[in-house]
Amino acid sequence: MGNQESKQITVLIGGRPYPLKIQSSDESVIRRIVRDVNEMVNKFQLNYPNRDKQDCLAMAALALAIDLDKALQAAKHDPQLPEQLEQLDQLLDQLLK
Repeated sequence: MGNQESKQITVLIGGRPYPLKIQSSDESVIRRIVRDVNEMVNKFQLNYPNRDKQDCLAMAALALAIDLDKALQAAKHDPQLPEQLEQLDQLLDQLLK
């Protein structure tokens, strides 16, 4: 994690706590991503009221993976995009650990 200061935070995804060790400089981005993921899960819960939270989490993960794949395909035409997507992928990996 380089010379940057790391810290422990706990985020709630789908109502469950997940402790993370992050770079202090990444905290605002991670919290925004968590908020976006939770909003997506909530939308799936509203649109599919008969599905449990696990199904909605899975559908949100699939939707995000589809968006990431589309962005990766677009990256082939933008030389700076792969590096930006790699940074986003690293942040997502931190959330899932």
